[in-house]
Order: sequence, then structure tokens, then C-alpha cells
Amino acid sequence: MDMKFSLALPREALSIPVIRRVLGDALRGLGVAEDCVADILVAASEACTNALQHAPATGDFELAGRVDDDICVLKITDWGRGLRKAPPPAASEPADLAESGRGLRIMRALVDDFSIDSAPERGTVVQLRKRLTWRDEAFIRRLDRSLMHSAG
Repeated sequence: MDMKFSLALPREALSIPVIRRVLGDALRGLGVAEDCVADILVAASEACTNALQHAPATGDFELAGRVDDDICVLKITDWGRGLRKAPPPAASEPADLAESGRGLRIMRALVDDFSIDSAPERGTVVQLRKRLTWRDEAFIRRLDRSLMHSAG
């Protein structure tokens, strides 16, 4: 099952619940397991919150996503100033009580692959990639089984 979607939203705090609702409903509708949906929603919320904090006040930001087979890939794009310095690697991230950088650690912990591409005047793209787990009664799994049964 392949699915693609894109949301362009204003740089406002109210955009985060909209993203969580649309993305969560889409993943649940496909039959993704609730713990997997929760991980994706928290990671996406962190990335979108960073876009709100760092993009220009008048700009939008975008969440583009796709589900290919058992993988969900999300790209959160803003057209802000870009990162002033590269994000620290996982091993050298800030201490637990540090105010800045916790979102990066949270995203890394919840997804299988995490990357940031950023440049001054070009903005920032955060990519999150997670292998999906499915509910036992997931529609997509029933469909796969019925197609295999009818083919063989």
C-alpha cells in the first residue's frame, strides 16, 4: 500500500494539532499499530515545533509524507534561516536538563532514521523514517492475504 500526502500550514502553534490529527488519522486508517502511530506523531510534532520556532514569522512550513510498504517517511520543510551550526551527533547531544536540543534526541529515539539538511537562506528539511508495525486486524494486512490467496 502506497500513500502520499502533503500539508502546507501557516507558522502558527495551532498547526501542530492539525498535523497530529491528519497524520494520526491517516496512519490509523491504514491499520498502523497505535504505539507506532504515537512515536511518529511525537517525532513529527517535535520537527514541526522546530520549524515554527525557526522559520520566518510570515512563512509557511510543509509536512510531506509517504507510506511505502512498511515504511513511513516524513519531510518537514521550512524556509527559515537554516541552522547556524550542524546538529550534534547523537553521542554528543546536550545533557538531559539542557533547554535546547532535546527535540533532536526525542526524534532520534522514536524513529529508525533521522536527518537534517539545512543551509542559510535555503531553510531546513528534517526527514524522519520509521518502519511501521501493524494492528493484527489491519485492512492492509487482510488485503495482502486475500490477494495472495486468490493468486495462489
